[in-house]
Amino acid sequence: MRKRRAKKRELLPDPRFNDQLVTRFVNNLMWDGKKSVAFKVFYDAMDIVEQKKTDEEKSSLEIWKDGLSNVMPHVEVRSRRVGGATFQIPMQIRPDRKISMAIKWMISYARKRNEKTMAQRLAAEVLAASKEEGAAVKKKVDTHKMAEANKAFSHFRF
Repeated sequence: MRKRRAKKRELLPDPRFNDQLVTRFVNNLMWDGKKSVAFKVFYDAMDIVEQKKTDEEKSSLEIWKDGLSNVMPHVEVRSRRVGGATFQIPMQIRPDRKISMAIKWMISYARKRNEKTMAQRLAAEVLAASKEEGAAVKKKVDTHKMAEANKAFSHFRF
């Protein structure tokens, strides 16, 4: 498309929690178009979170949302060439991109864990993220540190 921006498609809410964010997460979790498998993995992970949780007043979905918000970055560095040199410039992230980065980081670090099934890996990563620990939260902290270190170049912002 040359002229217009593509329209945002409305996602259908998932069958169990009736939440669009869950559908968005499952769409990122899905491999080879196998959505029902991805939903099963996610729901099994939520059941594991429900069993292992320590906070009794929160549901597994609330724990997952807390974990996701703990992984969301607020600033990132973007490369920009200024007079032959490339600078890493810290920039604010728009809300939609925050969510997608958090989802991708959580899924990728869950896949790298060494539990037996993907549901167990995802559940462990969700529980770790909700306690502000784990690899996905470390990625967010590293991103923030990088932005803080390059704060001097923020006047090159475009």
